[in-house]
Amino acid sequence: MQQLFKKTLRQIDAYDTVHTTRSVTGGDINEAYYVQSKNREFFVKLNRSVDPAFFNFEKRGLEKIGNTGTLHVPEVYGVYTDEQENIPMLWMEWIAGEKKESTEDWLGERLAAMHRTEGKAFGLDEKSFIGKLEQDNQLVDNWVSYYRDYRLRGQLKIGVNRKTIKGKRKEMLMALMEQMDRWIPEAPTPSLLHGDLWGGNWMIGKEGNPYLIDPSILYGDHELDIAFTELFGGFSQRFYDSYTSVFPLSDTYNDKKELYQLYYLLVHLNMFGESYGSSVDRILKRYTD
Repeated sequence: MQQLFKKTLRQIDAYDTVHTTRSVTGGDINEAYYVQSKNREFFVKLNRSVDPAFFNFEKRGLEKIGNTGTLHVPEVYGVYTDEQENIPMLWMEWIAGEKKESTEDWLGERLAAMHRTEGKAFGLDEKSFIGKLEQDNQLVDNWVSYYRDYRLRGQLKIGVNRKTIKGKRKEMLMALMEQMDRWIPEAPTPSLLHGDLWGGNWMIGKEGNPYLIDPSILYGDHELDIAFTELFGGFSQRFYDSYTSVFPLSDTYNDKKELYQLYYLLVHLNMFGESYGSSVDRILKRYTD
């Protein structure tokens, strides 16, 4: 592995050399490494079973978030593919820091500020990924249409193919999609969203600053991001208080929260299997009974 990293580092900086490498935790689907060179420290993700487009989408998402000037993201040095072994790699800045009392206040306030970054329409103008699942996208004027047709219907197609969505579950999901406009607004503010904001996708950097990592960006209702933060936890009440002081939640948030969480549960069902099935079924039953 060290030889692979040495070859790639020469493309980033021809005069730099690799001193140390070690495997580190980097999520469920990628291999991840700490690489220390003469001049810098890197975080490298690689995956032997994906197209480089997988990492290029992550790179563009990090850059778009960084360009808002609201939240920190790791500096991205590039996506590289070793020609001999055909392994795509994403090279980024290594982030390490110590949490401060105000870190989660900053996270809430700055995420709200990022959500104030508006797009011209809902969705995205390119193919995206959530985990390793590909998602078709389009920019549309109606949020209900985008969320139903590109997010829920996209997972339905994957689930039918993988046989994770069938029978009564499939019937309920299809029935729910036909009446989404009862709960989901057609024209909220099209906010720039992280798109995969669970507790493992933010970290602490220098001076206690929060950093966002592993985005799956889109433009949509800001409450989609917030709903996902509540699904698996990892965010304090200070985070929510700070967020809502800048960007309040709607009076209907609790009515639609589980509909937004449904998308992420379908993703997990399609990626990891039936352990998420009961949660999916409970939400479908709530909204279709």
